Amino acid sequence: MMRLLFSILLALPLAAEPVRVIFDTDIGNDIDDALALAVIHALESRGEAKLLAVTITKDNRWSAPFVDLVNHFYGRPGIPVGVVKNGKTPRDGPYTKIPCERTGPDGKPLYPRRIQDGSHAPEAAALILQILEKQPDQSVVMVQVGFSTNLARLLDRPGGKDLVRRKVRLLSIMAGWFPTGNPEYNVRTDLEASRKLYSEWPTEAVFSGFEIGLSIPFPAVSVERDFRYVEHHPIADAYRAYKQMPYDRPTWDLTSVLYAIRPDRGYFSLSERGRVRVDGEGRTALEPDPKGPHRYLIVNDTQRAKTLEALELLASQAPQR
Repeated sequence: MMRLLFSILLALPLAAEPVRVIFDTDIGNDIDDALALAVIHALESRGEAKLLAVTITKDNRWSAPFVDLVNHFYGRPGIPVGVVKNGKTPRDGPYTKIPCERTGPDGKPLYPRRIQDGSHAPEAAALILQILEKQPDQSVVMVQVGFSTNLARLLDRPGGKDLVRRKVRLLSIMAGWFPTGNPEYNVRTDLEASRKLYSEWPTEAVFSGFEIGLSIPFPAVSVERDFRYVEHHPIADAYRAYKQMPYDRPTWDLTSVLYAIRPDRGYFSLSERGRVRVDGEGRTALEPDPKGPHRYLIVNDTQRAKTLEALELLASQAPQR
């Protein structure tokens, strides 16, 4: 009997290890970054992901405190947060600043956090190196949904490229516009870094182009209804602060997160293999190459409906308490 039971146990599929994620974001520019961070937390609560660190490519004092308060809200206050130094887009973003400045009736911050100012956080590329060194080989998925600044600088660090090659198995990146090749914000804002990253990054990379998130708008009705399980929710507060409600917003960054953690659920299809090239204006093109490391996401109408349903459920999932 015991032998039969042991044989049955051996035949059962092993639970998949959570995907180890480093989330590199320009949070504070567009609201989809905040929703994407909420999706990662939901997937960690489901045992599908492990958020190792959040690194920021927006050079603004409020970005890191906002990330930190979101991590606190979801019950993970110890997640490291790194910031770019001398980076792009230093302007304040209302959706990060307003939740950080909100106070309760007692005058204390409405959303607790450890980081009070982004200047107090460690430099992003150095933090990524420290995190990667501690991970098993081929275990980390990098999700980049902002500029390429931090990851390009990582490649320039002594031993950085070799460490990436050893520790990272995939780069899931929201950038480009396929197959049209129109200039895209994340690519052109730090064009030099983008060109370096796409030509030198030593692992496979999957691009979620501008056209993907644009075709799957996140509905304002979800923000108005699905986040009401608490009186004050930092993601819903941020969404309201970004623009006058109601508005639907493309799910650009959310799609890169979803593919990174659930690549085999049929949310998207993939292009042929190739190499993404960038011209001097920030236009991207995939040059076909059967051995190339790059592909981009493709989505049809059936997949759009399935993807949006998943993103709505995940972004509004309540924290574990």
